[in-house]
Amino acid sequence: MARLEGKTAVVTGAADGIGFAISEAMAREGAHVFLGDIAADKGSKAADQLRAEGLNADFLHCDVSIEADIAGLIDAAVKKTGRLDVLVNNAAIAIGGMPVYEMSDEQWHRLIAVNLTSVFRGCKYALPHMIAQKSGSIINMASAQGHIGLDGWTAYAGAKGAVMSMSRQMAVEFGPHNIRVNSISPGTINTPMNEQVIEQLGPGLMQSWIGMHPIGRIGKPSEVAEAAVYLASDAAGFTTGIDLRVDGGLTAMPHFIPHNSKPV
Repeated sequence: MARLEGKTAVVTGAADGIGFAISEAMAREGAHVFLGDIAADKGSKAADQLRAEGLNADFLHCDVSIEADIAGLIDAAVKKTGRLDVLVNNAAIAIGGMPVYEMSDEQWHRLIAVNLTSVFRGCKYALPHMIAQKSGSIINMASAQGHIGLDGWTAYAGAKGAVMSMSRQMAVEFGPHNIRVNSISPGTINTPMNEQVIEQLGPGLMQSWIGMHPIGRIGKPSEVAEAAVYLASDAAGFTTGIDLRVDGGLTAMPHFIPHNSKPV
């Protein structure tokens, strides 16, 4: 039996990258997936692709910086299937590569709206449905940068650190309702968002990223998707309040390795 058979899942930022990989993986495991994204054409094609494979998928335009869009996405899923089992707050933007004193208020507020406030709103509208049915799994996308420092990304790291803290808090608060809340911290993943960062900051960045991961490469969206499927499934029934690092060892490795270091 598929791991998510009969479940309804909502995924934001689902048109490409990690969000689409999660949507695809959950649909293949039997879930009816509702994909939300600001990119309407790309999102519609993503849902069409899944339906062409015989999977249950719907797309709704969703700008996660707009409260009504998030509320509408969740409401549409519940109206069509009668339930909400999984919420993946995945949508994010990358604004950084600069000292914090060079970041404008406009950039700050835009990043917080998309990367943090959207998580609050997704949970706000999902939780009443999950409380009513006495079950649910919320997965919030954090980042390895919530664990380690990287020059130029103070605001991004701050938002992702807050996502982890909020997830732990909600795990405690809503555990008695049989609702599990976890976060995932990917390392550097081969996504369109990271391709955009490379375009902005130069191709040498890719080699730097590879060197930061002990496993010797950056990650694939499908590898994050597998972690999300686990957290959404009944196999993770006793797993809540954790941050699952899918980071190729990035956060385990010191930034600088002494030249005279030896294995122990």
